[in-house]
Amino acid sequence: MFPESNKTGFARNIRVVEWLKADLLSSVAALFKAMLRGSEDKLLDALSGIIVTCYVLGRRLGFSFARLDMRIEAKLRQGIEEDHEVEKWYQDLSQMLTHLVDKKR
Repeated sequence: MFPESNKTGFARNIRVVEWLKADLLSSVAALFKAMLRGSEDKLLDALSGIIVTCYVLGRRLGFSFARLDMRIEAKLRQGIEEDHEVEKWYQDLSQMLTHLVDKKR
């Protein structure tokens, strides 16, 4: 059996994960609304909220921020290698990868 403090911590973590999932949905809804209204400030708030929530959710699920960053970089490289449409048309994946790598320096 878990000591009482471990049980409490486990239950709290489950509640936080559920809250983060709901927050992620709310942020996506806010993004869609902001896209309709064209408010730059609200778009940036919603996008940054989604990113922050995803990082914190990943941490609550047991992944470090560094590990998530490594997986993001791997996904970007994979998209570049597979000539994803966004990469082919706009080079967004290459630019994002460059941004992330430059931030490390």
